[in-house]
Amino acid sequence: MKTRWSAPAVTPIAFVHAMVAAYERRGMNPAGALAQAQIAPAALLNLASRISAWQMERISGAAMQELDDEALGAFSRRLPWGSYGMLARASLSAPSLGVALKRWCRHHALLADDIHLKLVSSGDSAAIVIEERAELSQLGQGAREFCLVHVLRNIHGLACWYIDSRIPLQGTRVPFAAPPHADAYALMFPGPLRFGAAQAEIRFDARYLNLPLRRDEKALQQMLQRALPLTVLQYRRDRLLVQQVRQALAAHPDKAHKADGVAALLNISARTLHRQLKEEGASLQGLKDEVRRERAQELLNRSDKPVKQVAAAAGFRNEKSFIRAFREWTGVSPGEFRRGVQA
Repeated sequence: MKTRWSAPAVTPIAFVHAMVAAYERRGMNPAGALAQAQIAPAALLNLASRISAWQMERISGAAMQELDDEALGAFSRRLPWGSYGMLARASLSAPSLGVALKRWCRHHALLADDIHLKLVSSGDSAAIVIEERAELSQLGQGAREFCLVHVLRNIHGLACWYIDSRIPLQGTRVPFAAPPHADAYALMFPGPLRFGAAQAEIRFDARYLNLPLRRDEKALQQMLQRALPLTVLQYRRDRLLVQQVRQALAAHPDKAHKADGVAALLNISARTLHRQLKEEGASLQGLKDEVRRERAQELLNRSDKPVKQVAAAAGFRNEKSFIRAFREWTGVSPGEFRRGVQA
């Protein structure tokens, strides 16, 4: 039978060994799962072997169902099929990624007390840290490595999915020596990497924590039908730029008339600004309208400033263009809007 390759074979065979060991501890035979993933027995004997992302997805999915353990034997208690879906659903209503990740970490501790996850934020950097509360290495160093990698990749992939954005890693640390397959870590955790650290953690820009979730129950149901690719998916879009543009427009309305001025505030070119916003499904003009509208409505609601001053504060050069734009946004003039609020 011809092997199906969806990507180059870069996943270490050591991770398959960790799953096979989980079968052996349960007195079960992994032959069926290995066959589904088209992993030949000879590959297990060669420690330098690698498997493709498709094979990793197949054997992980089969093992989770046969073992009825989404942690694949990593913890002292099983995580029955559907556990991680339940964690994702419990955080889906969070107003921001930061709240969602805190909920996910807290709820994970209710399912498995061998490790404790926490979200730590300091200055402009945030980290998801794993504190080991049980001797994971008693199952073998390979099982410990696989457990920590699996958890970090799972929560990073879910975080990206929640906000539909790439979250570049500022750094990754793992509490074990560099394994023979250390080169694979550059693909799993792009960015600075340190072996032999005190704890396992991934670090990223803290501004992502403020982004709103962009998923609903329907999207969750679709994702759960094939959730494993989340751990290997590299998102192309990065929604942090939209947030940066909105903040720049709000803080410097006098420099928001042209793309060059906004781009200069962000230290990028106007061409890059337009291209990245397009990749994120946004436009500079659309963001300018949103920020100006919000600023204008806030001033009309909470101040007695004349319309001319409101127009200037919202970034308009004259009152007439402001009134025309405001009517297009809301269907009423600024004066009518203010009178409606007061009424």
